[in-house]
Amino acid sequence: MTTTPEQVATKVQFVTIDDNHAGQRIDNYLVTLLKGVPKSRVYRILRKGEVRVNKKRIKPVYKLQDGDIVRIPPIKMSEEKALPNPKLAKIASLESHIIFEDDYLMVLDKPSGIAVHGGSGLKFGLIEGLRALRPDARFLELVHRLDRDTSGCIMIAKKRSTLRALHAQLREKTIEKNYLALVLGQWDKTDKAIMVPLLKNTVKSGERIVRVDPEGKDSHTKFKIIQRFEDCTLVQASPVTGRTHQIRVHTLYAGHPIAGDDKYGDEAFDKKMRARGLNRLFLHSASLRFFHPNTETEMRFEAPLDGSLKQTIESLRKT
Repeated sequence: MTTTPEQVATKVQFVTIDDNHAGQRIDNYLVTLLKGVPKSRVYRILRKGEVRVNKKRIKPVYKLQDGDIVRIPPIKMSEEKALPNPKLAKIASLESHIIFEDDYLMVLDKPSGIAVHGGSGLKFGLIEGLRALRPDARFLELVHRLDRDTSGCIMIAKKRSTLRALHAQLREKTIEKNYLALVLGQWDKTDKAIMVPLLKNTVKSGERIVRVDPEGKDSHTKFKIIQRFEDCTLVQASPVTGRTHQIRVHTLYAGHPIAGDDKYGDEAFDKKMRARGLNRLFLHSASLRFFHPNTETEMRFEAPLDGSLKQTIESLRKT
């Protein structure tokens, strides 16, 4: 017997928009607010005029303004999943990974092995864990993403206005993100940048596979050699664009897959690195530089290598 999520019928709601949602399109606002409601249903109630802003019909592209009063009709929606218990060891430990926090944003040193959000069989991810740790926070959203096995600096917005401002910096390419990656072989010092289009495919299992393809999206990563070893190189990778698995696929394209990469890696190389203490993907978001949207001051944060990555480098330096 199959089960379906329990449906809860809501009553008419009147929501007053504050500066956290000002500037957001009404359709995107409703999709986020009405979790469990299909997008088609959201657009239907908009099209039929059941949603009103300041007692007037509006189009899906209408941008909300501070002080708007939104009427939301009765609608059946799945009960929202409960947040994880903040006392769980994995959740509680996130507190010690917070590098910086103020009223506008948060910077974390994300541990390897935790996805940035739940789904695909995962009960919760980083963002759900942070919401459990900060139950009074009215708004917490990822500014950008890191792969599950990638560690290091990641930004969380605590206000929608902050999220919009940081997304603008990402579009304008004024946010500097530097990663450290241990790759197979000797990286050629002349390979300072890789610019090839990437195409993302999702297979039946839900797994995402990215490959270089002329039909893909433009992507650009800058590279710098940090240290050479006998059969591998520690490089700094600075993505200019932010495509899925970008650094991992760009290094593979260059002929230098990243150590510990179970999707795009080299099995023999990974085996050698495991013998040196590497038990994870050697890709780490080492530093972030951006302008604080509220104070307009330049912010720079760094995250040190974790134990497994540090042990691997120390082992390589001894040979």
